[in-house]
Amino acid sequence: MSLRTGIDVAYLVAAICFIIALRFLSSPKTARLGNLIGAAGMTLALAMTFATPGLTHFPLIVVAMVVGAVIGVPAARLVKMTAMPQMVAMFNGVGGGAAALVSLTEFSRDAGQHVAIYVIVEVLLGVIIGCVSFAGSAVSFAKLQELITGRPITYPGQQIVNAILGVVVLAFAGAVLATSSTLALVILLLLALVLGVAFVLPIGGADVPVLISLLNSFTGLAVAASGFVLHSTVLVVAGTLVGASGALLTRMMSLAMGRSLTNILFSAFGAVVTASGSTEGSGGGSVRAGTPEDIGVLLAYSRKVAIVPGYGLAVAQAQHVARELADTLTARGVEVYYAIHPVAGRMPGHMNVLLAEANVPYEQLEEMDDANRDMPTTDAALVVGANDVVNPAAKDSPGSPIYGMPILNVDQAANVIFLKRSMRPGFAGIDNQLLYDPKTTMLFGDAKDMLNQLVAAVRAA
Repeated sequence: MSLRTGIDVAYLVAAICFIIALRFLSSPKTARLGNLIGAAGMTLALAMTFATPGLTHFPLIVVAMVVGAVIGVPAARLVKMTAMPQMVAMFNGVGGGAAALVSLTEFSRDAGQHVAIYVIVEVLLGVIIGCVSFAGSAVSFAKLQELITGRPITYPGQQIVNAILGVVVLAFAGAVLATSSTLALVILLLLALVLGVAFVLPIGGADVPVLISLLNSFTGLAVAASGFVLHSTVLVVAGTLVGASGALLTRMMSLAMGRSLTNILFSAFGAVVTASGSTEGSGGGSVRAGTPEDIGVLLAYSRKVAIVPGYGLAVAQAQHVARELADTLTARGVEVYYAIHPVAGRMPGHMNVLLAEANVPYEQLEEMDDANRDMPTTDAALVVGANDVVNPAAKDSPGSPIYGMPILNVDQAANVIFLKRSMRPGFAGIDNQLLYDPKTTMLFGDAKDMLNQLVAAVRAA
């Protein structure tokens, strides 16, 4: 077997590893193994790249890899769970930006020569999609990090301006096709960056998880395009897998929100409204507040308890205490399960990652459909830091912006306990009338502190 054939076979093995990794990543139980298999495939692909005959600038490549490792490894290991969405957005954007720079560099290297139309198209796709992904991910990072407001940023005539910007981008793409001009391509790159910013600014609130998934798909497509430019089969395969899986995940999350992708991207959802469509602060009546001791007794003598995690659980770093509470209840003979909504948190799978960090048994994790089947026989639903994904306005209020979104039906449980810091709305900015329901008890305070008190109260009951 020749060296070239051996390298191609190794690339095929790496591609198979990526496919198997995606399959394993579809379940929390096998996700860790999927990550390891994907990392092994990428390590093999990198090794074969160094073995490719004619490879130049070897020292620069090694330096770049070392710099990337020095930045990436500490960032991944030290990131707080609350900042995980920001990290995902940042890393995703870097991938798109890298793909755009690769396409630009390869095009400029061939400047002055006759370049085939299909090669220019590959370069254009890499530059446009990569820059939109990079700029969009940067704005997403700023929104999640609260460097700018997380609400939709809109202005009169915004859609018209964005449409004009899109037409200008297409015009410069046509100019690059006609002239093979590097200058036109650089201008196109800058315009694509502006388009990425304009594309993301009007998106906010509960739509952030879908946005992250969509931008991830964009990055995959940009990487695939750069793979064509570099004649790299492994990049084409890896980028296509990321692009396809990201697109499928985006569609699944759109369905989980009960809205079309176009509605999510162009409706500027996230203005602060109540469940009935009025302005924030109109209220919904009085609420019933409880004490950890009273709620602890209720939980201790329940037969079945659902724990509904949300972003507030991540903010308080309370996942380990939530598991301790579940273990304490289980030891008393109480059946406990975690009800997981697909868009809970601020990125796809956020709650699964959060609970996996606390080594919550996979058997206790229930997806939305399974959890909703169990909810009518549940004695108590403990909602920890979640709001939008349990809001009955999605079912009962046609005037609500979230009307039609599938939710966790915690209102069907015999008792509902909301663990919140205050009565402020969730990330989507929508008031929740369930807070005022007679069966609902509010427990105000820091999630970690309150859960610790609940653990003590259950043990003392």
